Amino acid sequence: MGTTGGLLFYSIAATAIYKKTWLVQTSCKEGVALTFDDGPHPIYTPQLLDLLKEFDIQATFFVVGKLAQAYPAIIKRMHEEGHTIGIHHYQHTSNWLMLPQKVKREIEQCAQVIKQITGERPTLYRPPWGHLNVCVPMLAKPYRIVLWTRHFTDWRIACIQHTLETELVEAAKAGSILLLHDNGQTLGADEDAPKYMLEHLAGYLRKHAHATKFVTLG
Repeated sequence: MGTTGGLLFYSIAATAIYKKTWLVQTSCKEGVALTFDDGPHPIYTPQLLDLLKEFDIQATFFVVGKLAQAYPAIIKRMHEEGHTIGIHHYQHTSNWLMLPQKVKREIEQCAQVIKQITGERPTLYRPPWGHLNVCVPMLAKPYRIVLWTRHFTDWRIACIQHTLETELVEAAKAGSILLLHDNGQTLGADEDAPKYMLEHLAGYLRKHAHATKFVTLG
């Protein structure tokens, strides 16, 4: 196997294989799991927490350790309000671009930040962009790797202004894990995209929350 083939096996091929096996969780047993990646954000995450509190919904947040360290009060609030907090690396870095020892360091550093703030060690891990590599299932132990049944292009304003609420209705079936983003400061995202995500999510919840069972993944 040449260098290119080896890199493809290490990254893209491994991701495709693992997504089809028991090594990652891609659905939940019952209810609808709302999950949010890339936060916390000092403005949008508190607004999201207010919205979830309004409808008495607990969600699952996969947080970036560096941001959690910068905004510990938001992480503490998540924990106190019954949300599940999972690992999304210390920095928002793809597993395709890191050697195994760096992957392990990113996971553990994020886990330690969460534990320092909440007093509890996280149990869930979602890799940024859903990127795995051949070593990740071993490196992520004892954490459970969680992906999703549906993600939305909610990091781009142009893609969500008219369609996100409709897409949420279509995707929110029992057993689904829905991926949204409460921070638009990552690579390729529009910084204010969470503002529009929140507007659409609020519209969806006002119409459908009463008839939907929401669950966390913790």
